[in-house]
Amino acid sequence: MKLHTTMVCLMAGTFSVLAQAQPAIFKDADYKQGEKLIAESKCVACHVSKVGGNGSAIYKSQGRINNASLLRGMVEQCNTELNLGMFPEDVTSVAAVLNRDHYKFK
Repeated sequence: MKLHTTMVCLMAGTFSVLAQAQPAIFKDADYKQGEKLIAESKCVACHVSKVGGNGSAIYKSQGRINNASLLRGMVEQCNTELNLGMFPEDVTSVAAVLNRDHYKFK
């Protein structure tokens, strides 16, 4: 029983660290919804058309998008320009997924 309790505590600590790794702006983000919206909105296809390859070259943490707020703002700009119809919480969820997968802002 002690080993099980230790594992649960270690796992809980890991989840706590993972939750803290994201910036506060993404605290309530719905990652599954963000992933779904990225797929439905064809973000990757648009990025491929802009930068070529697999589209991931668009994600540069050393470029003009250099913090979590600017990342969220860029997603909002895409939402507005492309008339995607995302609600503010959707924009936050998409930005949180992009941060988790590409930018890794703390």
